[in-house]
Amino acid sequence: MNNKYWIAFSSIEQIDSAFTLKLYEHFQDIEKAFNISSDEIKKIEGLSIKKAENFLRLRDKVDVEKAFFAVQNRDLKYFSIEDDEYPELLKNIDNPPSIIYYKGDLSDINFNKTLAVVGSRKTSRYAKEAVEILLSQLSGTDITIVSGLASGIDTTAHISALNNNLKTIGVIASGFDYVYPATNKDLYTKIENGNGAVFSEYYPTFEPLKFRFPQRNRIVSGLSYGTLVAEASLKSGALITANLTLEQGRELMCIPGLITNPNTEGIYKLLKNGATLVTKADDILEALNWEIKPAEQLKIDLSGLDDIETKILDAIEIEEKGVDEIMSITGIDIDTLLINLTTMELKGIIEQVGGDRYKRI
Repeated sequence: MNNKYWIAFSSIEQIDSAFTLKLYEHFQDIEKAFNISSDEIKKIEGLSIKKAENFLRLRDKVDVEKAFFAVQNRDLKYFSIEDDEYPELLKNIDNPPSIIYYKGDLSDINFNKTLAVVGSRKTSRYAKEAVEILLSQLSGTDITIVSGLASGIDTTAHISALNNNLKTIGVIASGFDYVYPATNKDLYTKIENGNGAVFSEYYPTFEPLKFRFPQRNRIVSGLSYGTLVAEASLKSGALITANLTLEQGRELMCIPGLITNPNTEGIYKLLKNGATLVTKADDILEALNWEIKPAEQLKIDLSGLDDIETKILDAIEIEEKGVDEIMSITGIDIDTLLINLTTMELKGIIEQVGGDRYKRI
């Protein structure tokens, strides 16, 4: 069974997928790659001698059968890059993971409609609500939401997917012996028990070390046809994922936020550089050229409007109006009005036309 050698490679913490795949490409046989001799490894072009020597030293300490049974005993499923289950989209990125361990069910996941949703860990209420609204507009479709199972926007994306009958994939930055953050333990379980899958490229005993999080991000974007960024400061993991999305030739989309929020600085940088602006789910579908049946889209529910939203809707009941006109009619201050106009646009209740003018949908 060749899979045990993919597992054996992954159990060596000091080597990465790029090294493993370099040896595999040379032999086209993972068992031969693992058992390479010191003479053979020196002949492989482009391989660091130091890394090669380090691998041989560590390889000799690995008990292949023990590493394999450790995975089996944890009831982990897995697939390697040579297996049919390996997603084609992920295979096409630079430095794809050589093996993926997972819990959950892949049978109902549509890998042809995968959307990554990422953002800040310390996120605003506005960004969370925006993600919730956008995913509610995709309710019941065959779109799969991909994120990193971290706190903040990742957690919101996964929970919103579950709430709207969407499959979801969580990609973690450690082995399955760890749950990070610990507060997401129940969320892991819900995803694993029929709502999607949790993925990791790491052997189960590997800790969630800091450097593994940006490594994980390449898988989040690599699994996805497009990435939606909800909030991102100029120095954030979300911005790393956004840049990886562009490097991988995938569609990058952003939700606009308040300019007074430092977590939107990265958003507006991305938008200025050509990212697609998203204020409703249709923007995502258009950017990715996806079609879903109209019956699958959530109908607009006006029963849950608060007083401010009701006032705004009444003001534009008959015809479209500008911000100044709406403010004059409703008596709502400008900051509150602008926030609510954006929220209502995200809900699909109103739309902006001709600059600062709004009308009912």
